[in-house]
Amino acid sequence: MKHALKRAIDLIASLILLLAVLPVLAIASIAILLSDGRPISFRQERIGQGGRSLTVWKLRTMVVGASNKGLGHTVSHDDARITRVGRFLRASGIDELPQLFNVLAGDMSLVGPRPTLAYQVAQYDAFQRRRLEMKPGITSLAVVSGRNALLWEERIKLDVWYIDHWSLRLDLSILFRTLWKVLITREGLYGPDGVNDMFVAAPKQDEVERDAR
Repeated sequence: MKHALKRAIDLIASLILLLAVLPVLAIASIAILLSDGRPISFRQERIGQGGRSLTVWKLRTMVVGASNKGLGHTVSHDDARITRVGRFLRASGIDELPQLFNVLAGDMSLVGPRPTLAYQVAQYDAFQRRRLEMKPGITSLAVVSGRNALLWEERIKLDVWYIDHWSLRLDLSILFRTLWKVLITREGLYGPDGVNDMFVAAPKQDEVERDAR
């Protein structure tokens, strides 16, 4: 019953939020197009609930083919691959707004462990795989507890704790804390030394990432 209510809230809230942010998405898309050309959006294959693959959508904030350049999957605060418009979109969280379509489609939830990459999941141990027991979310307990300032080990522990203690009240708390963390303090966008922690060594050629044309 609680999970059905969570889905109902996701469905209603994502629809309302999408209608509210459509002007923001339109302005951001035009800014990307004028400053850096196409593609405007970026899609990436990630792993969600039960180990199933899903396509996650974002507004493009880095140069085309960024995962095969520079630091690969890792990002730093002064990363040359981040475009001028992209730096603002990342700092404000606007780049994540297209994932509301994922929530509407039922692939994601507003709150849940962040969807991760297939090469990372392939190296999970039994405990780490537990973070796949719930739908991935746009935001999570790990996001509001430190985001990229936390090591992956800490983030995964928080994800599993969330799964074990999940409630609608906890979801509401995380959503309100997300607004503060992302829009006001903007904490944890990058790692403590300015470079995001890499879960494991990524493959040199990313076979699951595609730029939307």
